[in-house]
Order: sequence, then C-alpha cells, then structure tokens
Amino acid sequence: MSAFKAYDIRGIYGKDIDEELAYKVGYFLPKLLDADHVVVGRDIRLSSPSLHDALVKGITDSGNDVWDLGLATTPMVYFATAFLSASASVQITASHNPKEYNGLKISRKGALPVGGDSGLKDLERMTKEEKIIVAEKKGSIKDYSYVKEEYEKFLKPYSAGLDTLSISIDCSSGMSSLIIKDILGEKPHYINDTFDGNFPAHEPNPLEEKNCAQIKEETVRNGSDCGVIYDGDADRVMFIDEKGSFIQPDYITAVIGYYYASKGRVGNALQDIRTSRSTTEALQRLGYKVTTWKVGHAFAKLKIREIDGIFGGELAGHYYFRDFFNCDSGIFASLLVLSVVRDLKEKGRTLSSLIEEIVQYANSGEINFRLDRKDEAIAALYKCFAEDEKPEAVMDFDGYRIEYPDWWFNVRKSNTEPYLRIVAEAKDKELLQSKLEKIRNIIGNFC
Repeated sequence: MSAFKAYDIRGIYGKDIDEELAYKVGYFLPKLLDADHVVVGRDIRLSSPSLHDALVKGITDSGNDVWDLGLATTPMVYFATAFLSASASVQITASHNPKEYNGLKISRKGALPVGGDSGLKDLERMTKEEKIIVAEKKGSIKDYSYVKEEYEKFLKPYSAGLDTLSISIDCSSGMSSLIIKDILGEKPHYINDTFDGNFPAHEPNPLEEKNCAQIKEETVRNGSDCGVIYDGDADRVMFIDEKGSFIQPDYITAVIGYYYASKGRVGNALQDIRTSRSTTEALQRLGYKVTTWKVGHAFAKLKIREIDGIFGGELAGHYYFRDFFNCDSGIFASLLVLSVVRDLKEKGRTLSSLIEEIVQYANSGEINFRLDRKDEAIAALYKCFAEDEKPEAVMDFDGYRIEYPDWWFNVRKSNTEPYLRIVAEAKDKELLQSKLEKIRNIIGNFC
C-alpha cells in the first residue's frame, strides 16, 4: 500500500515509509514547490529522528536549504510556514496513529496544504520515476528553533483570564507537552506530559473514547471545570465536561461559535459532511452562515479560504481559524473553548449545561466497518436510501449524506484507513437505532 494518502504521506515505519522515501521526498519537494528552502519540524516518535536526518539530507542534496525547527507541534510548523513566508514545509509525524506509524505533512507558501490533488500525486511520481543528481553545491541547515517562542507569543494572549478555571490536561505523551505549560502555566492538572514515542498510557488518538479514560477520571477527581486531551502532534483536541463525559467533537464547533459571537464576530463557518444538525442549528441561531464540505485538512483549509470563514470544525477534532492562517491547532482551539467555559463559570453555568443546550438529536458518532467491498456497499446504501426512498437532500461529495426531515446519515470511505465510516442522526434514539439496524443489514451483505 502506498504511503501517499489524500492528506499526507503516512504509513507503518519500515514497511510503508522509511529513510529512503524520506530522502526522495526531501530531494524532490523543492522542485515540486519551486522552493529554495524547506521548513522542517518533527515529533517525538521513535523513528522521527532518522526520518528527519534522511529528509534533511535529501533537501540539502538537491541544493536547497533547510530551516530546521527541531521538535515541533504540527500547528507550530503551519505557524512557521506563514510567519516566515516560507515556500515549503514538512512536519514529520503520524499524528494520532499508533507508535509503529510515521509520516510527512507537507505545506506550501501561506501554510496551504499539499494533498493528493494538490501535489502529492506528482511528488509520488517524481520519487518513483525521476533520477537523483546530487547538487554540486549542497544546501545548508539553518537553526530556526526560535520560532517556538514566536508561536508562544502568538498563543499567549488567548490564555488571558483562564487561571480562574480548574483544568485537567492529557498531553498523550506527545507534542503538546512542548508548549502547553508555557501557555497555561503550572496550575492545570497535567498527565502524560512527558515525551514518549511509545505512548505508554494510551494511543495518541483521543477520538477513540477508550483513550480518554484517564482524563475523564482526572477531570472528576480534580473537580475541574473542563478536561482537555490533545492528540500526538497537537493538531487535534477533545474535551471532557465537568461531569467526566466525553464531548462529541462536532458539538465543540458550536462552542467555538459562541466564542466568536461573544466577540461580535459572526459570519461564515465551515463544518464537515458528518456534522450533527445540533451543531448546524446552534450556529445558525447565533447568526452564522454554515457551509458543509469534505473531511480532511487538505480540503478544509482551502474551503475556509474560499468562503472567507471565521472558523470551521470537523467531527475528528480538527478546528480551523481565520485568525490562525486558516489552519488547525489543537492548542489554539482549546484556548477559545476554555474562554467560553470561563465565561460560563462567571455566570454560574457549566460546560455540560451548554452542551445540553446545543444537542437536540440522537447521534451515533462515527461507526467503522472494516470490509473490502466498500464501493458495492455504498452503492447498495445509495440505492436503498436515495433512490428507493425519497430523501429531502443528498450531498454527493466525500461519500453521501442522505437527509430526511427526521433523520440523516453519511457514508464515506476513510482516506487514511481501510474502513467504511457511517454517521447517523435522528430525532430520537428509537428512530436512530431502527435506521442503524437497516444500514448494518445492508452493509453486512458485503462483509
């Protein structure tokens, strides 16, 4: 299986991605993006140092310079790309994947993403077909680690007043540990805040609720107003309410809407095709015009620019901001959400009370089916629900979202994993369960 995906380059280290591939990516990337330098950062995965060295060698062998950040969160690399007006950047990370994975997230000038349809396919072809000729004059490696301080200066003002809160934070043994204490100080209750590429406490994927068991317990034990858990590279974040309950990430998109509305900034907002009607309707009540689009940062970052959106959010816990170069940042998102929690607390309210106000429907969350005949299953679902029945709307990008007055569902293939993904929502739990049973029966014919 190719390591070149829809959003980035990613796979199992030593199988799908290795030093040879990293070297070739480094060598050909400056040519692809017409760049004479590449910003490079890396996470703390065990394979990241050697992939970093190979990538850097490829860049310098092509005759171009490396602007080396050293250890970095993925959003810090996005920040550096925009802040330095860099022509290209690479973050070495596999984000939320298990420890045996690694990858490369590539951006171009303006921190615009380089995805499958915006350069990665060309880069893959170059690594397979074109010859490497080492430049007579190799590029140099320049230390740009000071960008960390600039990134923290950018984030720090958003933490104002948050010291009135009790906060529990799970860093997932990943990259958020690099900067979060510089932003929020020592008062929050931190766990898994030491770098460890083995991720000993849990996998760095907070979207899987089993990985949130510790932070749920900590939030309740500490009497915290909110629990926060970052993924491995700190581009995603999830939240736990004061009762210890996991908050479905698309509901947090609505919470961010409350933050900007409180600042008098209401306009266009972006959501992905899996987003709950509860979120959409909450944003609309606040006055936002909501656009629905494809899943994934390579698509969201372009769409939010196109609609001139103030912010956007995804079910997976990515949140995008005009104020952050239209990019995603788990830490930036958490500061805005914590600001809303602070404002609620000042009014004698809790985060759970706001979520209860937002949520108006029964939602399945994302359900994964591992099967080979994904296209056939999708076609069968489409025939049943979009042709044989009469929906009020069908969205046909990134799979299908098929809507009825009292329920809807989305079916899509994962762009990064071998799964068919289903999200369904209905006016009540009974209707939701009956529709899910029908969907499962159809999919079961193709397992």
